[in-house]
Formats: sequence, structure tokens, C-alpha cells
Amino acid sequence: MQVLRSALSAELEILECQPEIETPRPSLLFVHGAFAGAWIFAEHFLPYLAAAGFPSYAVSLRGHGASFGRDALAWHSLGDYVDDLEAAVEAFDPAPVLVGHSMGAVVVMKYLERARAPAAALLAPVPPQGLLPASLALALSRPSLLVELNLLLANGRASLEVLHKALISGPVPADDLVRYYHQFQRESQRAIWDLTLFDLPQSWRMHRPPMLVLLAERDALLPVAASRAGFAAIGLRTEVVEEVGHAMILEPGWQRAADRLIRWLTGAG
Repeated sequence: MQVLRSALSAELEILECQPEIETPRPSLLFVHGAFAGAWIFAEHFLPYLAAAGFPSYAVSLRGHGASFGRDALAWHSLGDYVDDLEAAVEAFDPAPVLVGHSMGAVVVMKYLERARAPAAALLAPVPPQGLLPASLALALSRPSLLVELNLLLANGRASLEVLHKALISGPVPADDLVRYYHQFQRESQRAIWDLTLFDLPQSWRMHRPPMLVLLAERDALLPVAASRAGFAAIGLRTEVVEEVGHAMILEPGWQRAADRLIRWLTGAG
């Protein structure tokens, strides 16, 4: 199935992939994580979910992909990203199911402080307690990886090896890894600070639609135990997708996460 640039927004890049036959299934709007863009869902998830009958869309938040605001990326806040999601949702009727990965999961949670959604799924999400506990754990267990990730934040580039270790747990074709490497980009330091400490989800303000929270068993950035505890503290149950790393949407095992999402969306699991 073909992934196309959508006409839903002039300022925000929105990619879409439509089912070959019209179905009554809801539209899905995917929200990417830090250093990425809508492209990350176009690799596997958009065509796969569209083939399952779901009109599938992915938005690039400001400063990412082909969206506006690239020159001012360093100044964009997490709240700005929530504004972008809100603007994207306004183009849909009826409202889409929201699916956020990593930072994008927090953008979804912050959106739910403002508005309702028919349902929401969080994939390898930054947990409600933010990045600080995970950063401290990484500093103790894998300090060299933390240093490389800070370099990625500063200049938008890290080594291929670090990209692989941080995001993908299993083997991946070298050509694919190089292609991913050249599509990742710098991230707003302000947004990272918001994720770390200054603008964490306020669970008592969140609307609570049906929610699916999928953690990655081999997540090198966000330890499963801490994430599970963080979501339990705000009353959300989590599930673990086996044998995948943080970028479960790019992993060789991405289909396990996609199939679990489909089962949840169709009420089969």
C-alpha cells in the first residue's frame, strides 16, 4: 500500500495510507517520538494497519520531518507539540484513535489533559515519572550510551552502533539501519527538559478513554520495571511486547506490536 502526503494540513506534515476497500474501522493518528518524524511509521505501521482496514495517518510535530518550525527547533516545548496534535486532530471527523510512541506517547497523554479521544495507545512510552529516573539508571548501567545520546541531542548525530544499541535490540539489515540513521534528526532541548522534569503528565487531569500501553521487553532507554511501576501508579495496566527494543515500530519484530494493537482495536484481545 502506498504512503502519501496528506492534504489535511498545510503547515504540518501528515502522511497517510488508506485501506483498499472502505471499512467502518476508525482512523488512527500516530505521533512520533524524539529525534524522529512521521516517516518512522511509514516504514511498517501505516501500510500494515491500512491493510487491516484502518485509515492510518502520522503527523510530524513542528520542527520535524517536513513540518514548519525547523529553524526554531531548539525553542519548541512539549506544550507546542500538544498544540500540533490538537491542530491535527481538528482535521478529522470523527476524531481518530491516537497512537503515540516514546515522547509521542507523552504528547498524547498531555493532549488528554485538554480533550477527549475515542481511544489511545502508547508504544514504548516515556513513563509518567518522566526521563529523570531512566537517565539516572542509564548513567549507572551504561554510561557510554548516555554520553552518546547526549551528543545526539546536541548535534543531531550519533554513531550507527549507538543508534542500533539504543533503539533496536535485534539484527537489522545494514542498508535499513543506514537509511534510518539519515532520517533521524536533532531534538528540542527544551522539550527534553519538559519530558525530564518540567511538564510531566498530570494524571488527575487526564481523560481516560480505553487505553493500551505496550512496553518493549528489551528497551535500553526505559527499563520495563520502572515504566510498569510508573503507569501502575496512575492506574494504567501495561503489557510487554517480547524481544523488541525501544523502537518497536522499526524492529524486525515490529509485527508483534502491530498485531497486538490490531487485536486491541478490534476487541479481539
